[in-house]
Amino acid sequence: MKILVAEPLAKQGIEILRAHHEVDEKIGLSPEELAAIIGDYDALLVRSQVKVTADILAHATRLVVIGRAGVGVDNVDLEAATKAGVVVVNAPTGNTVSAAEQTMALMLALARKTAAADASMRRGEWKRSSFTGVELRGRTLGIIGLGKIGLAVADRARGMEMTVLGYDPFVTAEQAALHGINVVDIDAIIEQSDVITAHVPLNKATRGIIGAEQIARMKPGVMLVNVARGGVYDETAVAQALTDGKLAGAAFDVYETEPPTDSPILKAPNTVLTPHLGALTAEAQLRVAEEACEQVIDVLAGRSARYAVNAPLLTPETARAIAPYLPLTETLGRVLAQYFRGAIKTLTVDVAGDIANFDVSQLTAAALRGVLANSASERVNLINAAFLAKSRGLAVSERKSADGGTFASLVTLTADGDTGKATVAGTIANGEPRLTRIDDNWLDMTPTPLMLVTRHMDKPGTMGRIGLILGEADVNISAMVLARVEARQDALMLLAVDDDVPDKVAEAIRAHPAVLDVWVIRAATDR
Repeated sequence: MKILVAEPLAKQGIEILRAHHEVDEKIGLSPEELAAIIGDYDALLVRSQVKVTADILAHATRLVVIGRAGVGVDNVDLEAATKAGVVVVNAPTGNTVSAAEQTMALMLALARKTAAADASMRRGEWKRSSFTGVELRGRTLGIIGLGKIGLAVADRARGMEMTVLGYDPFVTAEQAALHGINVVDIDAIIEQSDVITAHVPLNKATRGIIGAEQIARMKPGVMLVNVARGGVYDETAVAQALTDGKLAGAAFDVYETEPPTDSPILKAPNTVLTPHLGALTAEAQLRVAEEACEQVIDVLAGRSARYAVNAPLLTPETARAIAPYLPLTETLGRVLAQYFRGAIKTLTVDVAGDIANFDVSQLTAAALRGVLANSASERVNLINAAFLAKSRGLAVSERKSADGGTFASLVTLTADGDTGKATVAGTIANGEPRLTRIDDNWLDMTPTPLMLVTRHMDKPGTMGRIGLILGEADVNISAMVLARVEARQDALMLLAVDDDVPDKVAEAIRAHPAVLDVWVIRAATDR
């Protein structure tokens, strides 16, 4: 496969990629140049400068995965990537320490007026009294966003004997308390903090989270630090508050526009400004490159990525538990879609037994991939299956039960539509996928790429006649299972065949007086 590296990466990351695939390093491409060549690549590696827009993704007909060597993915159009079935992975842990240390460095620089004192010294001045600072010990630090970086900042601030308040709607008070953080609402952060730092992604909810209205409610002399994303703080409002003396200082490492040539923050007093250095340490660059590149290799190999931004985030334990069931469930979806007569309006995914103890959202996605595989013109995968189902009006429900009956674990798919209902089920036995049910018929057979299903009257000679028709067409049978509810009633026969069954052969079988219906199931995946 071919991988495009569009921004500088640590050489160790490049070596990881080259050990598995062909790699092209093309740095400094314009959007037009990137769009012109992206169709030749299966994977794309970027950092923060290259914008992966919907237009570029429209040209990326082969693209499977985008790797972002860093935390934020605001330079990638996630909605467009998801619709296109492209996995987006990031490296959320690689720069945690570097970003936290940069936050503390800027905080200390503000408190001790380091940058201004340095500039004064270089002018030949000795104005010690002009640079009287403040101690951070005993002061209150407000952290907006308690992800990995926010928590790392809290750990370091506690070491400096600061009181730490934190706001994050997705973190419990118990989790935060492990890092010495008192969880409060954002109003308390604004009104009680001496220093405020944000560690959140840039989105509709966080853009301008600190603006003129919030600054007006702060205590006099508050210091602001931004090592997260430009736009989280309103730069115009911050610059005005610095000029008015409402704020004691502001330290910015990121800006609404980079480089920030026209930002009012450049001319505001009492600032410490750095050019987006939060993750720019030798150690962080190595870690994020390795973390992103290893995940790209995993995705290209068909494995789950540890930090897929637009896919369910699974624990290693969950990933191991459900891994054998992903291809099984996709096969069940393919079988169901071809067995069901008519359009499926509702798909129900029932997961029972041991596997129900885990997050099975990817199993539902796998079922949808199988159901939609032969009906969607778009590429269907675990990333965009739910989106494509919704766009087609296909309702999906997921149910879990601890009771798998006689099975350790069982996956059952049920389709409903105007023409009725159909059910298929399967399990993993001795490490192998097994098809265990079609409608009310229980059976046991390994699903194969080509299968023939018949529903026929349970009469002597019927199975032999079907076998004769297939033999005359040179279609070889590799396995067979027969299921029936009662003797001399309707029976269901499942045949694994080595050769495709032509339509005229299927019609010859259907024409037999005892045969009620025939299905040719092509269950091979298209990975």
